[in-house]
Amino acid sequence: MRVLILGGSGFVGRSVADEAVRRGYDVTVFNRGRRSAPAGVTTVTGDREGDLSALDDGTWDAVIDTWSARGEAVRRTAELLSGRAGVYSYVSSRSVYTGEQNERAEDAPLVDVSDEGYAGDKLRGELGAAAFDGPVLLARAGLILGPYEDIGRLPWWLNRLARGGPTLAPGPRDLPLQYIDARDLANFLLDNAGRRTAGPFDLVSRSGHTTMGELLDVVNEVTGGHAELRWTGPEVIEAAGIQGWTQLPIWLPPGELHTFLHQGDVSKAYGEGLVCRPVRETVADAWAWLQSLPGDAPQRADRPRVGLDPAVEAKVLAEQ
Repeated sequence: MRVLILGGSGFVGRSVADEAVRRGYDVTVFNRGRRSAPAGVTTVTGDREGDLSALDDGTWDAVIDTWSARGEAVRRTAELLSGRAGVYSYVSSRSVYTGEQNERAEDAPLVDVSDEGYAGDKLRGELGAAAFDGPVLLARAGLILGPYEDIGRLPWWLNRLARGGPTLAPGPRDLPLQYIDARDLANFLLDNAGRRTAGPFDLVSRSGHTTMGELLDVVNEVTGGHAELRWTGPEVIEAAGIQGWTQLPIWLPPGELHTFLHQGDVSKAYGEGLVCRPVRETVADAWAWLQSLPGDAPQRADRPRVGLDPAVEAKVLAEQ
């Protein structure tokens, strides 16, 4: 299969490129050339919001688009590649939903197209992808973890528990989590590109694929067992003014937002072959990748750094 990846050097795009090369596909990546792409791909350079001339020629069986900013850039490539590709897969986000529940997850209400934030950008990207004249798959991913992560969520927990000592562990321990390893997302995209599958799919594991307790226990074990996990109730964390998701990555207290992000219906994706690997594999491989880096983990410039200030953590633990 001939695959064009719009992106291909960071996190999800890199995971897709790695897997496509492993499968023996003919892989082209299009990006600004600021980061190295994996061996075995053809790299063409340009700018999603500027010069697309490197894509003026060529045909592909599948296009996988990992763009996450202004939706107009997606429309431009979808139009340009119409008639020259078999299927267009756009990596969107479950953020496009308002959070209201519906009988089937993919039919839930969407945010207003005028939304000026990340959700609006992703929805406008979906609308831009619709300009493609063939099958369009909308991969509405939830929380994405694994090697190459440039958001910092799992890397923060790995580094924090590796540092050891008393560690604030946000409870309850049995809080169900729902996420997807970037490599499992890559497999789904490539498998379904080959079948020219179309339509929206919510792409995360089943709820409870792991729990907050299992995740941190595995992180602690993989990083050497140096941390003393101090399980702390949501009411204590919230009283201290600590924000879930940002200051305590991945975690959200029980409630409406947790229900939406960690208890979604993903039966449609599993029906199309989604397979999610065990949490231990995701954690161990992410830790091995982090240790292989010459410096800190990469950090996307358009996303704020996550994590809890050690002084704030110490203060909360001292008061318990």
